[in-house]
Amino acid sequence: MRYRGKLYRALNPVHAREPLSGQGAALYGGRFNPKGVPALYTSLSILTAIREANQVGDLQPTTLVCYDADIAAVLDGCDPQVLHSVGMTPADLADSTWRDQMRNKGEARTQALARRLMSEGYHGLRVPSFARGARPEDVNLVLWAWGAAPHQLILVDDEGRLTR
Repeated sequence: MRYRGKLYRALNPVHAREPLSGQGAALYGGRFNPKGVPALYTSLSILTAIREANQVGDLQPTTLVCYDADIAAVLDGCDPQVLHSVGMTPADLADSTWRDQMRNKGEARTQALARRLMSEGYHGLRVPSFARGARPEDVNLVLWAWGAAPHQLILVDDEGRLTR
């Protein structure tokens, strides 16, 4: 599928000046990116982005950014039939032991899926949010490529607020 529309990301203010960097995800690895692979974890709604960024404890200072996105090749991980076609289930995506898998096996099953999808030319993966308090309509888009067409992500910062 192709995704065109707004995406949102809630950033720790320490990283707010680099809203297009996926280096934090590359450094530590994430549910849908192995260590060493940059990724942007974005959300389709503002509230989902805030939930994603503040999963532990009370709401912490957060910088919210918006992007205009045109991402050509996205796998729809919200569709169980699509997941089945790549050998996964919704429960596989939601598996909370992904960090343990990464520590014990070097790579979580969801990270292996991401690596496979990237090698097949996908630029991103649409997935449900697994943040605490997430509702069925809370959806994320994890991006592995976002620089220029056919996978373009443009930061909305008409007033240059992040560069002041």
